Parts: sequence; C-alpha cells; structure tokens
Amino acid sequence: MRKLILSLFCTILFNHLFAQQTQRLAQNWEYLKGDLGGIYEAIRPVKAGNPESVPLWENVSLPHCFNATDAVSPDRNYYQGPGWYRTQLSINNPYKNGRTILHFEGAGQKTQVYVYDVKVAEHIGGYDEWTADITEAVAAFRKNPLFEKQFKGKIPVEIRCDNSRDLEMIPSDLSDFNIYGGLYRYLNLVYVPQVSAEKVFAAASVDAKGEMGQLKIGTRLFNPDGVDTVTVKLELKDPQGKLISSWKKEVKAFYGTKDLWETKIKNPRLWSTENPNLYTVEITVDAKGEKSVHSEKVGFRNFEFVKKGPFMLNGKRLLLRGTHRHEDHAGVAAAMTEDQIREEMRLMKNMGVNFIRLGHYQQSRIVLELCDSLGILVWEEIPWCRGGLGGESYKNQARNMLVNMVEQHYNHPSIIIWGMGNENDWPGDFSEFDQHKIREFMKELNDLSHRLDPSRKTAIRRCDFCKDIVDVYSPSIWAGWYRGIYTEYKEVSKQEFDRVDHFLHVEWGGDSHAGRHSENPDNALSQVKTGKGADERAGDASLFGGSARVSKDGDWSESYIVNLIDWHLKEQETMPWLTGAAYWPFKDFSTPVRPDNPVPYMNQKGVVERDFTKKEAYYVFQSYWTTAPMIHIYGHSWPVRWGNAEEQKMIKVYANLDEVELFLNGQSLGKKKRDSQDFPAAGLRWMANFNEGENTIKAVGKKDGKVFTDEIIQQYQTAKWDRPAKMVLEKVSEKDGIAVIRVKMLDKNNILCLDAQNYVNFGLTGDGKLIDDQGTARGSSKVQVGNGRAEISIKLNNGKSVASVKADGLASAFVEL
Repeated sequence: MRKLILSLFCTILFNHLFAQQTQRLAQNWEYLKGDLGGIYEAIRPVKAGNPESVPLWENVSLPHCFNATDAVSPDRNYYQGPGWYRTQLSINNPYKNGRTILHFEGAGQKTQVYVYDVKVAEHIGGYDEWTADITEAVAAFRKNPLFEKQFKGKIPVEIRCDNSRDLEMIPSDLSDFNIYGGLYRYLNLVYVPQVSAEKVFAAASVDAKGEMGQLKIGTRLFNPDGVDTVTVKLELKDPQGKLISSWKKEVKAFYGTKDLWETKIKNPRLWSTENPNLYTVEITVDAKGEKSVHSEKVGFRNFEFVKKGPFMLNGKRLLLRGTHRHEDHAGVAAAMTEDQIREEMRLMKNMGVNFIRLGHYQQSRIVLELCDSLGILVWEEIPWCRGGLGGESYKNQARNMLVNMVEQHYNHPSIIIWGMGNENDWPGDFSEFDQHKIREFMKELNDLSHRLDPSRKTAIRRCDFCKDIVDVYSPSIWAGWYRGIYTEYKEVSKQEFDRVDHFLHVEWGGDSHAGRHSENPDNALSQVKTGKGADERAGDASLFGGSARVSKDGDWSESYIVNLIDWHLKEQETMPWLTGAAYWPFKDFSTPVRPDNPVPYMNQKGVVERDFTKKEAYYVFQSYWTTAPMIHIYGHSWPVRWGNAEEQKMIKVYANLDEVELFLNGQSLGKKKRDSQDFPAAGLRWMANFNEGENTIKAVGKKDGKVFTDEIIQQYQTAKWDRPAKMVLEKVSEKDGIAVIRVKMLDKNNILCLDAQNYVNFGLTGDGKLIDDQGTARGSSKVQVGNGRAEISIKLNNGKSVASVKADGLASAFVEL
C-alpha cells in the first residue's frame, strides 16, 4: 500500500459491496441451536409431522445472536457451540455477467456458507466483514430440477456459525466479555457488475495551517472475469453537496492497488469533534456500459499526540473526553439493530463524549459512520485480549483481523488509533507465557499496522513489557476501585505519564448497582491502603480475598461512583499535560467471569444500564462535558433517604449552569455558584433538614434568560431497622399488559431495611411470563436488592399468574396477578 502523509490524512474505503444493488436480508430466516448430522438435514424435503422434520427450527430475523438471553441467565453457562441458519432467496441479478455476493458485516465466530449442499465460503473471526461470492453456485443450482420442484425458483442458503471455545482463536475465553455466536450483524445480498471497485482508498490531508487540502485516491478492482478496459470517474463534493473537483479516465484493468487521482482543495472545511464536516467522494466504474456507483464520506483534519504533552486536533489542544463501547444490549446481546446503535451513540454524544475506544474488537460500520457524523474520535482494536500467545493459526487470525480492520475502516476520519491488543500481560490459556515471544508478535503487528496505514497511531492498554513498542500507551489506573483511593488519581496519572512519550488513560471508573444509594458512600475508603499504586493486579476483580479495596469492600452504590467520577472530572480540568481519558464503559455489559455481581454475569460499570436506562453518573458527565443547559438533582432513583430527625443531609445538584437555587418543600435554601474545583458537585450542594415522610426538592437555574428546573420527591425515614426478617411482594403498576412487581425487605417490626443487599429470586407460574434475563437491575430473575427493594416486570398475556420471590433464610412471598 502506498505511503501516506502522517497526521494529515483521513481515508475512505469503498467496497464493491456497496454498488447499486444491495438488500439487507433481515426476514424469513430459520435458526437451529446445535449441530446437524450433515448439510442434507437442512435441505431435505419434509412435511410437518414427519420424523424428518426434526430437529425443529425456529423463525428468526437478523441480526440474531445465539446468546440473546442466556448470556445473563443466572442458572447456566451461556451457550458456546454451533448453530445453523437457513433461508431461500430470490436471486435476480440485473447485470449481464454480474456477480452475486453475500456480504457479512460480522458473524461469530467461525462461519461456513452453503448454497444447497455446496460449501461456497468460510471465515474465521467474529468481528471483521467478509464476503461469499455465490455466483457460480447459484448458476449451478438453477440447473438442478429441485430448483423448481422443491424450492419453487428460489435458492436455498444455509449458514453454520460456531462460537465453541477454542484456545487457538482470539479473543480468549478468559476475556471479560462474552464471545457471542450467530449472525449478529447485518447480512446483505449484493449484486455488482462484471467489474467494480473492490476497495478504494482516499487520503484526505490538510496542511498544518488548515489552508490547503489534498485528496489522493487509489483503488483495487473486482474483476474476476479479466475484463481488459474500464472507465473510472471520480467526483468530490463539499459538505453542501456542491461539486468542487472531478476526474475521468479510461484505464487498462490492473491488479492490486493503483493510484488514480490527486487533487487539491483550498481552505477545506475541517472535520472536528464540534464541526464534523464531511465531504462526499463518488466513484463510478463503467465496464461495457454497465456502471457501479459508490458514495462515501471523507474528512480533512490533522492530529498530533505531542511528545510528553497533550493531544492536538487541527492545531489546537483537545482534551479527549472518552468512554468505551461493547456490542451488547438487553434482550438481543450482540444483535443490536441499527436503530439501537444510533440511540446508543446519540446518548454518548449528548453526554459530551468526543472520543471512544471500541473494546475490544472491530465493530459495526454503522458505529464508525456515526462517529464520523457526530464528531467522535476513535480508538479501534483487534481482539487480541488476554490468555497469552497461541500458535501459527492463532497469529494468522490476528494478522488477518488487523489487515481487515484497517482496510475496511480505513476511510473514517474519526479513527486516530489502531489498537494492537488489550491486557496482553494476562496469562492462562497456554502452559507457556513467554514475554519475549509476546513482544516479538506485538512488534510484528505494530509494524504491519504502520505499513498498512502510516497516518494513524498504534496503541495498547495494560501490558507494561510492551509499552515501548507502540506509539501510545495506556497503563492500568483504577484509583478508588481496584486499588488506592480516588483522590490519588492525578498523582498516579502523572507518574505513569512520565514513563512514556505518549500517554492516554483508557479504562477508569467502577461498578454501581442501579437503584442502590448510600448516605455514607465513601466509608470503605478508610480501609484502603494508599501510596501503593492504582493499577489492577491479579485477583483484584474478585469479590473475595486479598487486600481491602472498594471493588470488594464498598457498597457498589450509585452514590459512591458519582463521587469517584466527580473527582476524576474535576482533576482532569487541572491537568494541562493530559491527552485525555476514557471511562469504562458507557453501558453495562454481560460477561461470563462475574457470576457473583449484584446482577449476575454483568459488568456494572456503565453510566447507563444494558437497556439504556440512565444511572445518576450520566448526569455528572453531562455537567462537566456539555454546553447545552442541563440541571439534575442527584437521587431520581433514590425514593427513600434515611437518618435521624433534624440530621442535616446533603443534597447535590449536577448542572452546567453558572448558578442554581435549591428549594426544599417550597422553602429556598439559597443560591450557589458553580465552581468545578469545589468538590463535590462543583459547589452545587446544600445541607438540609428533611421532614419525616415526603419531601419535595426543586432546583432552578438560568441561562440566557431561560429558566431550567428539576424536581424530585423523596421520603425520609427516621425509624431504625434490624436485619431483614421477611419479604413483602406487591404489584405496583400495570400498563399495556405489563405488570411491575416489587419486593421489600422488612425487619421484625415491619421497618424497611434500607441497607439490605440480599439476593432475591423471582418466579412465576400461570399464563404470564417474567421479563427476565435482560441483564438489568429490574430485568433479572436473580438480583441483589437495592436499598431493601427490587423489581421485575411480567407480561400478563391476558391471563392469571402467581408471582413469587425467595431469598436465603427468609420465607417466600407471593402475589396474585
């Protein structure tokens, strides 16, 4: 691949898949969990009720994941094994001598593709895009009498996916996320002409002053029939769609990547996180009168990681305010729809995010397109994560996935970093753990990345013995969670910053159980030793044993995490040398290695739950990172506070307004001015006496003459409680056929036990169905209570049911629905 100018280019990759005829294959699929005895079992003629009708298939739509619900089931391991999909396609390629292609945007983790009984393609790797050219197989099957007799003029397609455990694949099953199976990204049927552009690389660069832009375009043809000559036309349009430059030429067919066109643009509108200006490049390939047209976006920007200094975008310092994303969602696991992905990225941008690390694998093209259009810079990485280093097939997969990631996402102006791995200092999959061999392979990947794309930086996270190999390094810093206390954050970060040339801190934060709050959230800090670093070490993620740490000994309340985040954000504003930091993660996600968490098998560090329900922490970020006026009283999910009569309690408001006035039960508690360095809540906090029972809290602020308010109601309990002695189960609401039930933990005097953390198990018999296995605090059949209560929803199905709840050492409770 040709050499490109460092720091000055954005690229665009066109794929032949996006010619004129593309159809998402979302409907009319059948799925079988498990394996077949042979491919004929998927295609043999059978009538319902006949013995040959087994195994039974179920109707599904794509995207679809094997593990839509079992990844967070509290009672069993998530399924890892083979699964089959089948459909029948109407193939009508409009091009004479055109090619018919299946384009997989991602499938996990090993995939085989059949047309009738002929295997036409296979792929190893769960996250990169790939294709199956089914042209010849379709033509051959049309000659089979069964084409009309059995399949009524349609083409049978069968696909086998397999996410079985395999030590010679990446990522490792020791990873802190599920290795999902299935067709969990979109699958497209694509028709292309006899000749099309297989890949187009467009390098959009701009000088240091932002005054002169340059666009270089090269392409690789898809020309399986060896057509001699094609005509290529290229057009560049500005962000308003106005044509500003074009090129057209007849060229002889070529193989490999060939440079075609170079043009200059005076004073281009730069791409930035605040103004993500996107130009349009359109390429037309004309062969024998048949045209394929592709349209993609490019951006002009330059960036720099200053040696021993901050990050610069277009010549100005930009503090990277980041988070992370796993491809995981309630009820669907990895099979997120485009609408769900768009909603997730919109929530991030509205929180103030300008940077994201896509952990720990290549993600959907939809995500990258949204980062381009929303103005979110990206670190994207291959899934070499934990376990050590395998053999040659293992390394080949890593090499291939790096090449595919770079080539397939080469176009996106949002991408600034290619990640080579994560936590590669973590052994466990092989008897040998050789740091020298890991270093050798890390250097090989680093060199390969720079050959493929000299314009972007390379990076890894948490592998100190490889930190000198890559361009940018992120150490492990978990101040206030796995080690140390959160007030050590700045000091520890500066120590790590001084050890490398280019420092970026990704992964910080801690877990919080949605709906759990505390009057004394920082109590556990008194047990934690300080001055011993803030890195995560072996065993620190465990809830058992080892030295005192908040992750084990804290209360996992939203109240604590809000304080931790508040302190970090406050400090980041006073670190002029800091490139940036990325909170881990944006959304709670499933993991097979955390069965004992309050929501079993969930990493609960997100600022939103797995179904996008916002936690209180979301608003802390907004108050620091956004300019659109916002105001939020802490405690929307905290219905009951507690303490002594006449005991003063802190009320916190998170807002980006200059001044806020607080009212308690209609009485003003005064105005406070916001000061980001006045911890906590940037000075927007009041001490107040609550009334026994109901209290109304209202916050009022102004900006540009407009008034912004927030209001909540909280109960205040002064009665003291003993340990839980019984449970009460009740229906609290019903709407559109969905009932919500709630369990309360009471002591022997019927006082609500507001610090109870018991596990409870919900059950149901009758016509209804529990809405469980969602991986949320209100969507799990087994869950720890938060402040003495827990809820779950039930689909009533127009019938009668009896719901139950049980907990160790307590009598079960029931309610009729």
